Order: sequence, then structure tokens, then C-alpha cells
Amino acid sequence: MRPLPARIRPFPVAALLVAALLFLTACGGAQAPAPTTVKQIAVAISKRTVTPPPSRIDVAKGQTVRITVTSDVADQAHVHGYDKAADLKPGSPATIEFVADQSGLFEVETHGQELQLFQLLVR
Repeated sequence: MRPLPARIRPFPVAALLVAALLFLTACGGAQAPAPTTVKQIAVAISKRTVTPPPSRIDVAKGQTVRITVTSDVADQAHVHGYDKAADLKPGSPATIEFVADQSGLFEVETHGQELQLFQLLVR
């Protein structure tokens, strides 16, 4: 038998490229996956002292943030810009959880004692 002429022979590289393109299309493309980890932040307030001391905490846009605050007095913790809040009862942990879907720098503080707990940097 004679071999097929070069213009008729199948081209395996092209077939592989087409298969890879079909696979990526079926899988939603080559997009980076959204962050799936939960950023857990714990803060305690005792005698108007915040522990750990207020600082800037970075999170990825799209990441879930879970803030747990324990206070020795009744108050309210609030995440500005997201309008998320939790009532604080003495000695009982309160949790605020949300998806950080807005980029920027956001203050997290208490309303009654007017204490800054930290700054949340979402990028």
C-alpha cells in the first residue's frame, strides 16, 4: 500500500488543540477559581482594649469573611461599606459573615464604645 499524500494525512497536533479547546470550553474556560477559603478573624474587647490590636487585614475579593467578636460589655460591631453588624452581649461571641464582593478599605468598629477593631482591605 502506498502512504497517503501529505495533504490528506491527519494532523495530530491540530486534533489535540481542538480537543483542548473543547475541554476548556466545557469546563468554563481558563478562568481562575474564586477563593474558597473562609478568612476567619477573631477579636476580643476587654476594658476598652482590642485584642489583637487594630491592624489592616487583607482578603481577596470574592472571599468569605467570618468575624467573631467577644466583648465584656453590650455593644454593636459594624463593618462599614458592607452594612453588616452584630449585637454584642457581654462574654458571648457574636459573628458577622459575608462575601467580600466590594474592593476597598473598610473600617470594622463598635458603635457604643467607638473602638476600631481593624481595617479590612479587599482586593
